[in-house]
Amino acid sequence: MDNDGPSRTALITAYARAYHQIADRPQIFTDPLAARLLGVTAEELAESGTPTTNHLGDGVSDRHRRLFFAARARFAEDAVATAIAAGVRQVVILGAGLDTFAYRNPRRDVRVFEVDHPATQAWKRERLTTAGIDRPETLTFVPVDFETQTLAEGLESTGFERTDPAAFVWLGVVFYLTPNAAHATLEYIAGQARPVEVVFDYLQPADSDEDRAHQQARADRLAGVGEPVLSYFAPDDIAAQLRALGFTDLEDHSAPDFVTRYLDGSEGLGGEPPRALRAIRILRASR
Repeated sequence: MDNDGPSRTALITAYARAYHQIADRPQIFTDPLAARLLGVTAEELAESGTPTTNHLGDGVSDRHRRLFFAARARFAEDAVATAIAAGVRQVVILGAGLDTFAYRNPRRDVRVFEVDHPATQAWKRERLTTAGIDRPETLTFVPVDFETQTLAEGLESTGFERTDPAAFVWLGVVFYLTPNAAHATLEYIAGQARPVEVVFDYLQPADSDEDRAHQQARADRLAGVGEPVLSYFAPDDIAAQLRALGFTDLEDHSAPDFVTRYLDGSEGLGGEPPRALRAIRILRASR
């Protein structure tokens, strides 16, 4: 990624989320701060939604991809709301990018930790100031450069409590990690005081020549902007990893099923490979 600002994929996700607010009906996910944080008008968003040769514009104009971004955000925030209702008071957003949950969080007793690369966070903080979006007292920025620092060092130096339950949201990140790095993060999350849960998305290997060609073309484009795809997981394999780490309740959805769930069956997707998964490690009953 560019060390002077956010990653390309973080921008694409943010623009897609903002364009979803004006372009898609029914709306899956509501984010009134998305466009404001980016500093774009509805007219500019509409222009960016026109198919172009620019990867940023293509990410916004691709309705299927845009709906998946909206659905995974809705799924994650619904899971967080359920966790908070059950007593969780720490929410960690890994690879937060331009996520706006912390600025829409109505609970003053819920702490939100945004973890991201220092360059992305510096750019975001400038945008928040320019847009006049207040930083709530419940938010803690956690800048982590994984080349020199671990997640544990970053989080635990900013007041995050390992002995308290937490909900982790980890969207649009796993693809760009090696399988070992992804597993190490899941292992860290599994070590949190229970109940703990994580919502994340991942790519599964394509199972047809057509899908493999599509997947390879997208991987080549991402590698071209310095964000290569490094991992794919079969659903059974990722489930086995999570169960071995002690996660007991798993909810895994393919992109087509996922989007259809929020549109009441009115629209599905093609054979897209992304999946979103919620894993919970619950308290064991005492003997």
